Amino acid sequence: MTDKQLLGRISIDPNVMVGKPVIKGTRLTVDYILTLLAHGATVEEILGEYQGLTQEDIQACMLFAAKCLEDSEFMPLLAESA
Repeated sequence: MTDKQLLGRISIDPNVMVGKPVIKGTRLTVDYILTLLAHGATVEEILGEYQGLTQEDIQACMLFAAKCLEDSEFMPLLAESA
């Protein structure tokens, strides 16, 4: 699946979840899915919990996050102590 096809699975609508990016046709936000993954949920667990969700939907969330970060510049907020 191409990037364009995956990103087409993500929707941003000010009338749905206050405009947060969601998986199209759901109220599941990209950040919610990423948080589940970050806290150790497996793709299979997420798919089992949310009927109708696909592996490609979860891939779309990860790609959306990656695309949001790719042109960002980061500066440390605090100097690291040695």
